Amino acid sequence: MPRIDFRSPRLHVEAMLAPGADVTLTKPQAHYLTHVLRLNTGDTVLLFNGRDGEWRATLTAAGKRDTILTVQEQTRGQTVPLDLHYLFAPLKHERLDYMVQKAVEMGVSRLQPVMTRHTQVSRINGDRMRANAIEAAEQCGILTLPGIAEPVPFARAIAEHDPDRVLVFCDEAADVKDPTAALAGRGGKPLAVLIGPEGGFAEDERAALIALPNVVRLSLGPRILRADTAAVAALAVVQAAIGDWK
Repeated sequence: MPRIDFRSPRLHVEAMLAPGADVTLTKPQAHYLTHVLRLNTGDTVLLFNGRDGEWRATLTAAGKRDTILTVQEQTRGQTVPLDLHYLFAPLKHERLDYMVQKAVEMGVSRLQPVMTRHTQVSRINGDRMRANAIEAAEQCGILTLPGIAEPVPFARAIAEHDPDRVLVFCDEAADVKDPTAALAGRGGKPLAVLIGPEGGFAEDERAALIALPNVVRLSLGPRILRADTAAVAALAVVQAAIGDWK
């Protein structure tokens, strides 16, 4: 794995990245670099767009109208993320922010909100989810942003489940003493992790999940975890047992 530079500021941009390309920053990005970090012309910034890898760029203009970075050289090639979907019942505000950030840090390639029977949040701010995903990627050296899907009802999520994708269904009622053993032999396949709402899954939802092919019903131990904590625990177990940590 190439060494990651955590000392230089790092920004996600939409523009194509190539030697000599000029990238005009958004106003929030320009304010961050010139007023918060107090960078000056000639200072270095790392850029990524999720397609072209990571590039070193130089601040070449910092005026009132435009702040421009000129791309110099590639520091890391584009990587292909693990095919790992994270399905979750949405949470409120800061806890959803935390969940999205940690899921991105843990290597998910797609974020899929699922509206279950006991989900307590009826509306989701997709732009806020994306902003949190970008922030996590910028801070942690991640090169690819996850796809962020529109919320779907539980029944639709079940109906559209790909039978070839291993679905790890986190259920506190599961009789699983060793989660890594339960996942043994499932590696090398597309993965998904599903975390339910704070109130748990309804019984008919649990039954529908158990009836699906390629499902692993998994307990996360003797303690009851909050949904945002369960996200980190479940993704860590999956990554360690059958993901890209091996």
